[in-house]
Amino acid sequence: MNEYVNLACDNLDEEHLCCAISDKKHQQGVKNKKEWLKERIKDGHVFRKLNAQGKVFIEFAPLDKAWCPVDGNNFMYIYCLWVAGSFKGNGYGRELLEYAINESRIQEKNGICTITSKKKKPFMAEKKFFEKYGFKVVDSIGDYELLSLNFCDEQPKFRDNARKMEIEDKDLTIYYSEQCPFTANCIKEIEEYANENDIRINIEKIDSLEKAKNVPCVFNNWANFKDGKFVSNALMNKNMLEKMFK
Repeated sequence: MNEYVNLACDNLDEEHLCCAISDKKHQQGVKNKKEWLKERIKDGHVFRKLNAQGKVFIEFAPLDKAWCPVDGNNFMYIYCLWVAGSFKGNGYGRELLEYAINESRIQEKNGICTITSKKKKPFMAEKKFFEKYGFKVVDSIGDYELLSLNFCDEQPKFRDNARKMEIEDKDLTIYYSEQCPFTANCIKEIEEYANENDIRINIEKIDSLEKAKNVPCVFNNWANFKDGKFVSNALMNKNMLEKMFK
């Protein structure tokens, strides 16, 4: 049987975060994420990973405590499920998802949900994989869909504020949280590029559950707006900004 590790307050400092194991430019992000996790673990947040040097993990939490603009009565929410590289094709994804589903049943949740999209997008769950296990679309906003595996008649839904997908400010505006260890370096590069090129960019840090629940768009840990309209959920860096403004 494969060996897995659940991050907890007593092992968090010594364990690696799968998605940013050794890349030096993301180590500040790893530090930020671990500080973020220390508080979230108290709320029932689970980060479960394969006990190996690889990107194999799932991250989920009770929906009412999850930093996403989704509501539901007594549901679990999956932030991320990632199996990368040579670890693919070995059943790790199935084992991790089944663990989350079983935990949801043990805790007598009404179901478990995640945000995905009609067509594959970066940093977004693979819709077809979840459908194999009975997840179905229960709500949508444009190309984005809320998938849920319901254990009863209850079902989750996007909050009304998430359906806006627009803001008043016309400058490039980025919403982000420290839930993802990659965001810290992205923000650093974006701010440096903006200062060097005298470009106005608004950075909105989502640093509380209340802010996360009330963002004006689909949000898992990052959202881009341009000319007042939602553009994408893709993390941006200096190169991407350069292409956008050229």
